[in-house]
Amino acid sequence: MKQRYTFFLKMSYFCSQMKEKNIQTASLPNGLRIILSPSPTDVVYCGFAVDAGTRDELPSEHGLAHFVEHTLFKGTRKRSAWHILNRMENVGGDLNAYTNKEETVIYASCLRKDFQRALELLTDIVFHATFPQKELPGELGVILDEIESYEDSPSELIFDDFEDILFAGHPLGHNILGTPRLLRTFSSESALSFTSRFYHPANAVLFVHGNIPLARILLYAERFTDGLEPGMPQSGRQAPLAQTPSRVVRNRHTHQTHVLMGCEAYPADDPRRTGLYLLNNLLGGPGMNSRLNVALREHLGLVYNVESNLTGYTDTGVFNIYFGCNPADAPRCIELSLAELRRLREAPLSSLQLHAAKKQLIGQLGVAADNFENNALALAKTYLHYNRHQDAKQLFARIEALTASTLQDIANEMFAEDHLTTLIYK
Repeated sequence: MKQRYTFFLKMSYFCSQMKEKNIQTASLPNGLRIILSPSPTDVVYCGFAVDAGTRDELPSEHGLAHFVEHTLFKGTRKRSAWHILNRMENVGGDLNAYTNKEETVIYASCLRKDFQRALELLTDIVFHATFPQKELPGELGVILDEIESYEDSPSELIFDDFEDILFAGHPLGHNILGTPRLLRTFSSESALSFTSRFYHPANAVLFVHGNIPLARILLYAERFTDGLEPGMPQSGRQAPLAQTPSRVVRNRHTHQTHVLMGCEAYPADDPRRTGLYLLNNLLGGPGMNSRLNVALREHLGLVYNVESNLTGYTDTGVFNIYFGCNPADAPRCIELSLAELRRLREAPLSSLQLHAAKKQLIGQLGVAADNFENNALALAKTYLHYNRHQDAKQLFARIEALTASTLQDIANEMFAEDHLTTLIYK
């Protein structure tokens, strides 16, 4: 399904597996990488993260990565859609999946005693899906309904439109759901063509969060992937070209005016991202005391929701500020937002402000790490793209090492007004 990450998953490159210890990794001869995060609970989260997303589609395939994710569950060489649906449900487990711009994740949650069942089913779905043509029209209807629902939500749609402007002419600018016109052209052959390029052991990670010995995982993984060709790791991506900042106004006849302003940011693995993440959290993070929330909502009551966001990709990133307001208040809200950016550029944080910002971020990361499902997904994403996992002590040390001068330098690089693109729905 189409998914805009929650606060926890937006932290995926920062908070993965902060509580669990002794993370273990291994690889099979066919190239499949395996990562285990031991957990004392009786619930297991496991799945495959495939290094293929929206940015890997050909021009004629816009929406195909998400279409494949939906239709993986419609049949394999040995299972019908009904059998797939019931395999985990019958033991109280759950199957889920999501498509992002750089990866697709298919995973399950179940009791520890049902881990073998879950892993066998997931392997069958990911590597042996047949995409029966008779099953596709119904799922196409589901996706078209999803698109219509999304079109009716300007506070969501504006984010995709913004990235389409920011990464104009590049696949990263494509929305995940695709277009109805192209979706109606997809067939079994389309899906099989996409999976034949990307759904291989060497282009995937098997992740497990639970009380399962690594030796047992290896035994099952070797058995279930026996005979699969390794395939090739992801290698065909090109970074987007820089775009000239612009101001775009679109008449969508919305009750509110929706505003998104931002710019291209650091890649997810850039060392400067930690500093930008702290600034983003201070500016418009989830805390009610964020500077934008205080300035626009608490003091003046101009908005219901205002936020800033930081999204990281492997070779670029996106920083943005979003709010919706009464049309008459939009100019004032824009100016107040720019004023908060200027404050960060012009005045370094005091020692007290810096200490408070670090303390708040570290606390939020600690709370976020208590969500086992999001931990598992974050672990998978980081290991898939960077072949490593996050260490909490190292992360906290990087946060604590940030100086007011470093943060001001980052603010001046990222928050200059002539560096920002603005998109307005009215």
